[in-house]
Amino acid sequence: MQNNAALLVIDVQNDFCPGGALAVPDGAAIIPLINRLAAKFATVVLTQDWHPPSHISFAANHPGKEPFQTIALPYGEQVLWPTHCVQTTPGAALHPNLAIPHAGLILRKGLHPDVDSYSAFLEADRATKTGLDGYFTSRGITELYLCGLATDYCVAWSAEDARRFGFKTTVIEDACRAIDLNASLAAAWSRLQAAGVTRAHSAAL
Repeated sequence: MQNNAALLVIDVQNDFCPGGALAVPDGAAIIPLINRLAAKFATVVLTQDWHPPSHISFAANHPGKEPFQTIALPYGEQVLWPTHCVQTTPGAALHPNLAIPHAGLILRKGLHPDVDSYSAFLEADRATKTGLDGYFTSRGITELYLCGLATDYCVAWSAEDARRFGFKTTVIEDACRAIDLNASLAAAWSRLQAAGVTRAHSAAL
């Protein structure tokens, strides 16, 4: 790939793969493809959900609530998730089959207990930046390709925000897998199209 392009690999962690606390169906199947894709890019960034045990998105922290119910928070509606990707636990670790030794940055998100963070660029309050936009800009990156887990949540939110920050953005569809909660996948693709995000197959690369 050209030097102005980077690959952003979203949340390929144990808890999002089969056997994990919030397993995305068929989640681990994309790892060999992601490894092959990463070899084409000089600039690769990995993201990692990294929640404190008290995180506001965990259903277990809301007595009487169950996973996948929603609550209203100051920044909007919040899905309550099974406890997942807790800091320093095996579930939060990157999947052992992920082999991208030249990745230049691992960006951890969702650290703050009172706000969720699907996007690699902005937390769910839509105001707190992670600094990833500056990282890419300082390296002359103008074009981003996204893959990972899950298409309809962290991948989609990251892709939308990549466009918000002015990057030409492509989601590599077959290098992602979705949760698809209450038709969330179709809704995500609709938002991505509206935001100007390109949808592509790895073969096109």
